[in-house]
Amino acid sequence: MHAVVLVGGFGTRLRPLTLSVPKPLLPIVHVSILERIMASLARGGVTDAVLSLGFKPEPFRLAFPDNLCGGVRLSYAVEDSPLDTAGAIGFAARLAGIDDTFIVANGDVISDLDVAKLVAFHRQRHAEGTLHLTPVDDPSRYGVVEIDPDGKVHRFVEKPRPGDTASREVSGGTYVFEPSALMRMPGTAPLSIERHTFPQMVADGVLYALATDDYWIDAGQPDTYIRANLEWVSRGMCSVGEAIHPSADVSSSAHIRDSIIGAGVRIGNDATIESSVLLTGAIVGGGAHVMHSAVMGTIERDAIVRRCIIGIAGVVESGATLDDVRVPAPDIS
Repeated sequence: MHAVVLVGGFGTRLRPLTLSVPKPLLPIVHVSILERIMASLARGGVTDAVLSLGFKPEPFRLAFPDNLCGGVRLSYAVEDSPLDTAGAIGFAARLAGIDDTFIVANGDVISDLDVAKLVAFHRQRHAEGTLHLTPVDDPSRYGVVEIDPDGKVHRFVEKPRPGDTASREVSGGTYVFEPSALMRMPGTAPLSIERHTFPQMVADGVLYALATDDYWIDAGQPDTYIRANLEWVSRGMCSVGEAIHPSADVSSSAHIRDSIIGAGVRIGNDATIESSVLLTGAIVGGGAHVMHSAVMGTIERDAIVRRCIIGIAGVVESGATLDDVRVPAPDIS
């Protein structure tokens, strides 16, 4: 089975981390987001995946030189100009020669979804397209999906107000399609799957959805990226000991609490790291205190860093106190 994996975003929400590493290659406990997604797809029967890219594939080719990722064979579809979601899917699927039931997955979603179960539901309903739905606490922030008892989608409600809908289910970012759905996604011009393709399929009565209550998180923004890492440990997906990479140089007097320490990280005497993710090569000086942050760069002695994102070129000077900032400050306009 083939999959189209959408990895073409610029990772704006996670800058400055993504100025040096594409978002899908950022790690969730030492293994890239993309590898975590591919391993999940492989368990569901996916053997081949085409990565839909809006820019050069070189970082991905370097990361996976044998064109294998999580047990799945990789190919690449690089757009000359942005095609939006449906355009990107149509372009990538045709380039990969997809002519059978296939999966589409977003490249920043970590989930326990049973992909094989979603495919089986899709086939049982003889659907042209099937969405995975996941519940949210505050539907007013999302576009929710209403389905009938058989799972047929009959309405999308964008950012509902109280009383607009009883649904709390939103798209989880994994879809199953028949090749006939590609007629709705030519792949030659920008086209939105949410605004155009799905409403067409609803009107034709061929779009279904399966709601599950599996673990699900969009790891594409700072707080959820950090939380996805920490929850990988708290959910028992790895041991607490595995959260500290064996190549990290951590002072015996440092205090590490509920944190991920990546390869080659250096942590000085009496430093404290709490609920944070230190990525490959990060440096934290003696006496520094890092809380609820993601760090690639350098935090010098006795600095205090709370709720910050420190890119690979970022330096927090000795004794400084930073709260809720990004270093270096990215242009996210």
